[in-house]
Order: sequence, then structure tokens, then C-alpha cells
Amino acid sequence: MPKLLTSLTLTVLLALLGSYAVWTEMRPASRYLSDLRSEVAVNLGEPGERGNLLGIQPELYASDYQSPAQLRLKLAAYLAKAHSAGLLNAKTVVVLPEHIGTWLVASGEKDRIYQAQTVSEAMTWMGLSNPLRLGLAWFAAKGEDRLADALLRMKAKRMAKDYQDLFGGLAKEFGVTLVAGSIVLPEPAVQNGVLRVGKGALYNVSLVFGADGAPLGQPQRKVFPIRDEQSFTAAAPVSALHVVDTPAGRLGVLICADSWYPAGYAELSRQGAQLLAVPAFLTGNGNWSKPWGGYNGAPTPADVQLQPGDLSEGEAWQRLALAGRLPASGAQAGITVFMRGQLWDMGSDGQSLVATAQQHQMAGDGPGARLINLWL
Repeated sequence: MPKLLTSLTLTVLLALLGSYAVWTEMRPASRYLSDLRSEVAVNLGEPGERGNLLGIQPELYASDYQSPAQLRLKLAAYLAKAHSAGLLNAKTVVVLPEHIGTWLVASGEKDRIYQAQTVSEAMTWMGLSNPLRLGLAWFAAKGEDRLADALLRMKAKRMAKDYQDLFGGLAKEFGVTLVAGSIVLPEPAVQNGVLRVGKGALYNVSLVFGADGAPLGQPQRKVFPIRDEQSFTAAAPVSALHVVDTPAGRLGVLICADSWYPAGYAELSRQGAQLLAVPAFLTGNGNWSKPWGGYNGAPTPADVQLQPGDLSEGEAWQRLALAGRLPASGAQAGITVFMRGQLWDMGSDGQSLVATAQQHQMAGDGPGARLINLWL
């Protein structure tokens, strides 16, 4: 009898393990319809031969990341709208928001992940769906937030390929230079025209693609990660900032919080930057009008005397970031582009803006995506 019970127990356990193994490999093919609405919210200046900066402030949801093809459908619809509005030409520089590539980590997963109520729940289900890959990545993780590090690391190669295929493909299809927001990858580098990942620390990086779909220069690493990023991403030195040549001029990229620091502008000015692009992401619904919380775990620049709460978040972005620092930067024009929508429980806020040395203009709120254009 004891042998029979032992045999039955082992059989049940093996059946359960087998069922779990089968479940982890199942990836439903269902797709959710996505809202493709967009409108031109800002169109500053007059069309000319110098080109333009065009920001796409998308409205994204977890379901948009079911696959790169799903995300491409939405972004291509926005670019098609820009084309029909006469905003695309051979000298157009399109800018997308921070972390638009990071959430490719959720691509190809189970429906349960896109239906999760919180980021934490989605991450848990992602780990349960990829136990072996997560286990291997866990031992290689280097950040304090081991789960976030491991999940990003285990999908890094696929994410890098999807990122280049998606955004390089859009740049080529629409014949524009494209600042592909940002993505978190381990020690990323372009080798022989291909975005590769390494085994070192994770970095939040932005890559620019030319109108032929090929990368321009190396991935631009974020210099000043905020508190929420510091537990799994590393900071790059200011000296790592660089400019790339585009048909519209020499372009520098400052990822989100990097646009709050004079050191970044000084370095890009030294390299002759004429245009500045700021991919940005502000979590939390309604935070734009709430009191500014300070530098969010990053150091306060020496030239800033204001204290948290002295301004609203929106006022701080206008006075202390690109719009306020552009006149002293030597650059002719710049653009800050936020992501909007609802990724699980994160929320989002921010009003994208274009700026010159003389003025800046923000996009208003409303449903759908916003196209923000500045003629140079």
C-alpha cells in the first residue's frame, strides 16, 4: 500500500509539472483592438527647407505590447496621419517618448499579463510563464531590484532585435530620422549596424535611426536615472553624451531627467548640437498639475535654488528642463515628448512641448495621440 501511494503521488506530481510546462509554452493569439486616433496639437513656424522636429505623444496601453506588430500598427497610424498633414519630409526628425521600447519586455506573453491590474502582478505572471529563463537571468542580475533586472535581462536579445526592426523599419518606411524613445538593455552597443546586448549592467538608452533604417551612432545612455530606475539601471557619465548628424542638423538626445542638468547641455554644446530631443515619461495620472517633488532621487543641480513644492510639476518642466535651459545651450530648437495612456497601474501625465530660444509651446490634453511639430 505505501508503495502504491508513493507511486500515485509521484504520478500526480509529474502530471502537475507536465501541465505547468505545457502552460508555460502556451501563448494565445488573441489581439485587442487599439485606439488609433491622433491629432496635430502644435504646429509652430512655417514649412521651409530646413526640415522640422516632430514629436509623437502616443496613447499606449498594455495590450499594445502584445507583439511588435501590434505596437507598429499604432505608431504607423500616427506617422501616416503626420504624412497626410504634410509634416513628413526628408529632413524630418521624429521623436518618440522614453521607455516606449522598454515595454517590449511584455511582448509575446500570455493574455493574463496584459489583463493584469498592476505592474507587479504582470511581472509575477511573466516570471511564472518563463521559469527556466528567469532562473538563469536571476543569477546574472546585477541590480537591487533582482526581478525587474532578471525579466529585462532574460528578454534582452529579443527586445534589442524587436526594437531595431520596429523603429528602424518605421524610419525607413516613412523616410525620416527617428529618435526611438528609449529602451532598457544590458550593455547595449551597435556592432556592424546591429544593436547587440552584453552581460553588464542595464542602461536606459535611446537610439536614433536614419531614413535608411540604419542606426546613427551608438545608443545614448541615460546619465541621471531617477529613483524608480536606480534599483535596476546604471548611470552613464556626462562624457558619454554625443551628437549625431541628421539632414536637419546636429542632434543631441537627453533622456528625460538628463534635460534638467546644465552639464548635459554643456557637453552637447561642446560637440556643436543644433537640435535637442528629450524622450520623457512622467508616471501618475494628474501629476502635471501637482506640486513638484524635486529631483526624484537624482542630485539637484547647483544652479537650482527652488525647493520641492515651489512649483507645479508642469511649471518645473517648463522652467528647469528643456524649455528653460535651451536659450543658454547654444542649440536652435528642441522638443520634449511624453508617453500617455495607461500601462497597468502606472498612469501617465505630461504635456509635450516644442521650444526655440524665444518661445515654447505645449500640447493640450485630450483623447488620442498628439502630434507636436516645430518647423526649423
